[in-house]
Amino acid sequence: MGEEISARCDAIEKCYEFMLAYAGQGLAGDDEGSASSGQVRDYLEHAAGAISGLAEAYAAVVKRANLDHTKSYSAFLHVLERDAQDSLAAIQLVLAQTTISSQLIDNLNASIHLRALLTDLFLMDEILKPQRAREKSATPE
Repeated sequence: MGEEISARCDAIEKCYEFMLAYAGQGLAGDDEGSASSGQVRDYLEHAAGAISGLAEAYAAVVKRANLDHTKSYSAFLHVLERDAQDSLAAIQLVLAQTTISSQLIDNLNASIHLRALLTDLFLMDEILKPQRAREKSATPE
């Protein structure tokens, strides 16, 4: 699937997992001095960077793999792009705030946009697993 895609997905998933823990802390803002309050912006910024250009990265993988049903992949990549842009807009809105409370992050976690993006990533991961297995078996050790 490619190192770039894996790194992007890891950044997005780690951010989401961190946000779940952050939301449960009941912090009024990211300036409260706890270790995680200082990290929330870093995780969000890394996720934003990973989301930017995500659909294009997947499109390159699909093209390189020369997969059948290109119309279906193309249509879904448009969905992925839209979900990525919607998620990115929500993350950027949160990052624009002076303080980031646990409640704000809890609302971001509940965002249908972010959940849709994560589901898109899981779907593509499952679809591309056979391709990754073929690539691994073709690579000499």
